Amino acid sequence: MSLPVPVLPEGVDPAWLPPAAFGAVGGRRTLILGSGPLVETVHGEVAEACRRFGGRVVRDGVPDGAYDLVLDLGVHDLGDEDYTVGREGGTTTVTASGGRGLLYGLFHVVRLGEAAFSGERAKETHRPALALRMLDHWDNVAVHPVMGQVERGYAGGSLFWEDGRARGDLERVRAYGRVLAACGINALSVNNVNVHATEARLLTDRIGEVAEIAGALRPYGVRTHLSVSFASPITLGGLPTADPLDGAVRGWWAEATRRVYEAIPDFGGYVVKADSEGQPGPFAYGRSHAEGANLLAAALEPFGGTVHWRAFVYDHRQDWRDRTTDRARAAYDHFLPLDGEFAGNAVLQVKHGPMDFQVREPVSPLIGAMPRTRLAVELQVTQEYTGQQRHVCWLGPMWSGVLRFRHEQGTAVGELARGGLVAVSNAGDDPFWTGHPLAQANLYTFGRLAWQPDAEPGAVLDEWIGLSFPDAPARLADGLHAVLDGSWRTYEKYTAPLGVGFMVQPGHHYGPSVDGYEYSPWGTYHFADRDGIGVDRSVKSGTGYAGQYGEPWAELYESPDTCPDELLLFFHHVPYGHTLHGGKTVIQHIYDTHFEGVEEVEQARAVWASLAGLVDPARHARVTERYEEQLRSAREWRDQVNSYFFRKSGVPDGQGRRIH
Repeated sequence: MSLPVPVLPEGVDPAWLPPAAFGAVGGRRTLILGSGPLVETVHGEVAEACRRFGGRVVRDGVPDGAYDLVLDLGVHDLGDEDYTVGREGGTTTVTASGGRGLLYGLFHVVRLGEAAFSGERAKETHRPALALRMLDHWDNVAVHPVMGQVERGYAGGSLFWEDGRARGDLERVRAYGRVLAACGINALSVNNVNVHATEARLLTDRIGEVAEIAGALRPYGVRTHLSVSFASPITLGGLPTADPLDGAVRGWWAEATRRVYEAIPDFGGYVVKADSEGQPGPFAYGRSHAEGANLLAAALEPFGGTVHWRAFVYDHRQDWRDRTTDRARAAYDHFLPLDGEFAGNAVLQVKHGPMDFQVREPVSPLIGAMPRTRLAVELQVTQEYTGQQRHVCWLGPMWSGVLRFRHEQGTAVGELARGGLVAVSNAGDDPFWTGHPLAQANLYTFGRLAWQPDAEPGAVLDEWIGLSFPDAPARLADGLHAVLDGSWRTYEKYTAPLGVGFMVQPGHHYGPSVDGYEYSPWGTYHFADRDGIGVDRSVKSGTGYAGQYGEPWAELYESPDTCPDELLLFFHHVPYGHTLHGGKTVIQHIYDTHFEGVEEVEQARAVWASLAGLVDPARHARVTERYEEQLRSAREWRDQVNSYFFRKSGVPDGQGRRIH
C-alpha cells in the first residue's frame, strides 16, 4: 500500500516541492518495481503526481506496454543510497539497490523536469560523497527563559516540540522529512546540544516522544539522533558520578541505550556538547574527551549507532587583557593530542572555522590534522551571525570554499569529512519554514553540497530556483539568482571587515556593536586602538595560531605581506594605513565596503520589488518586509562601523562622504 504524500497545513509554503515541480513525472506512465517501506513512499509520490497531472503508475507485474519512467529496486551492486539514471528507447530508468536510493533517484528525476524525458541519456551512477548528511536542531522541549523554544532560531517555534511536549500532529514533521530527502539530507538531531533538565529526560522516560518523531521522519529515510547530557547518569540515573571509566556509569549508559533502541530500532546515535560553555563533561573527572566519547560509543556500538562529539571546547572566561590566550587555538590544542584515541563509531564534530560561524573565517586547521579520527565538519545554516534570516545571505559560496579548501596533504575538506557534514538547522514552524522565504536556499544548498561537496554552488542555486518556482519566466529566475548570488559578500561588506569577526550586539548577536564583546570573557576581540586593528595570531609575535596549519598555509598566513586580504585582521594587527594587495589602505577599505554594502542592498531591494507580479503575493510581501529591515540594519552597520573607525584612526574618508 503506497504511503500518501504529507498534507501541509493551509498557508504553509511547500518549499522546493510545490505540486508543479512534479508535472513532468505526473503527466507520464510510470512502472515501479520492488517492495519495501521506502518504495511505498516512492509510489505515493508518483501516484499523487499522476492524480494531479493525468499520468498513470503501475506496480510490478508484467509490463502492459511502454513506460516513460521505470523505477526499479532490482539492482544489487549499488549501495543503499546509490542510484543510476539513464534513458534509452523513450524510457527513463532509475535503478537502485536500497529504498533510499530509489527515493533519491525519483527526486533526481523531479529536479531534471522535462529534460529527464528528452533525447538519450547514458546511464550514470549517483552516490553521496558523504554517508552522513545531518541537521542539528537546537530546539528546546521547554521554552528557555533566554533562548526561547529554539536556540538561535529565526523561523518561529519548533517543528517537534510545543508547550513542553512533542507536538501531537506530526504531519508537518513528515512533510519536513520529505523536504529534506529531496535535497539529500538523511539524519537529524531533534533537540538542542545545550541539554537542559527537561530535554535530558528524552533519553529515558520520554523516549516515546522521540520515537513518534522518528516514525514521522522514517518514510523519507531520515534517521533520528538525540542530544544527550554527559551528566545523565547523575541527573537521570541517581549515580554519584558520571566518570567515563566507572563501571556503574558504563553499565548505566549501556542499559539506557538498549532501551532507546527498543523504542527506535533505527536510531542514529547521540550528539554531545561537553566541557563547553557550562555543559558537563569528562574534565570534571580528569578524563580526556576521547575517554568521554568512547564511553558512549561503547554503549552504541552493539546497535550500529554513532556518537557525535562536538569539538567546540574553549575558555569562555578569558581575560580580555591576556593576549596569549586565543579562542581560535582551542579546538586544535584540546583535540590534536587525541588523534587515534577515538573509537571507530565516535565522530569528532568540528566547526568549519576556529571561532563561531562568522561571515568570514579561515578553515579550521584541526580538520586537516587528525588523519586517524573520523571528523564531521559542522556548518551553521541558521543565520546567527549572518543576518538571522532577516537579511538575504545565501551561504553557498562560503561553504563551497570551505569544502574545496585543501590542507597540506592536498586533500579537500569535503574529502576529509569522513564522519559526514552536519549543520545547525534554520527551519521552524514558520509558514515559510525558514522565516525569510529566500533563506530556504541555504537549507537546500547544504543538502546538495553534503551529497556532492565539489558541486558548483551557482548551479545548486539554480536548481533551488527551478524547483521552488517551477515554470518561472526568465526575468524571475534571473532576478532571484541576482539577489541571492552575491548576497553573502554584500553582507560581509557592511559588517565586520577583513575577517576580524563579531562586532555584534552581545547575547542575541543581531545588529552592530563594535565593542560589544571587546572587553568580555568570550575571547572574541578585534583589539582596535588609535594605531591599528586586528588580532596578531602569527608565530613570530602573536598567539601562534598561524603555526597550527601545515604548509603552504602556515607561511602564507604568518606575514601580513602574504596573508589574503579577506583574512588579514583575523591573523594580524596592522596600522590603519597598511596597504592591501588591492591597493587600498585598511581604513579606506572599511569606509568603501560599508558604503558599497548599503548600495548593494538598495539595488537588490529594487530588483525584488520589480518581481512583484511574478511571485506569490504572500511570499513577495514577506521578502519585501525583510528587505526593509535589512536596509535599515545595513545603514546602521555602515554608520556605526565607519564612525567608530573614523574616531579611532582620525583618518577621513578619501572620498569625502559623510560619516556620522
